[in-house]
Amino acid sequence: MADEIRKAQIAKPGGDTIFGKIIRKEIPAKIIHEDDQCIAFHDVAPQAPTHFLVVPKKPIAQLSDADESDAPLLGHLMIIGKKCAQDLGLSKGYRLVLNEGVHGGQSVYHIHLHICGGRQMDWPPG
Repeated sequence: MADEIRKAQIAKPGGDTIFGKIIRKEIPAKIIHEDDQCIAFHDVAPQAPTHFLVVPKKPIAQLSDADESDAPLLGHLMIIGKKCAQDLGLSKGYRLVLNEGVHGGQSVYHIHLHICGGRQMDWPPG
């Protein structure tokens, strides 16, 4: 079982997360983009040649907790992911992943997009 999946088996929603600490600059990160709504930074354990995260500053634990009022923010995350992917030269494509809950492999309960590229992605993914 992969390390992240092991983490997902014990992770629980609630409390502060590593992403909250990165947003507050308590933990360093290799930041690609930051605005008033989100931050994008390189993953510390990349699963592809290019692997970065886009994290909203609003701490939504998981997609199932989002509501209609979060739609503009969630769309913004995807647009920022696209822009960062372009800036990082992912012209041949990339994959966006959002893990939801235990079976989805969510190990940090602060919603975030993974953008992976720089190689051919396999299908099915998991």
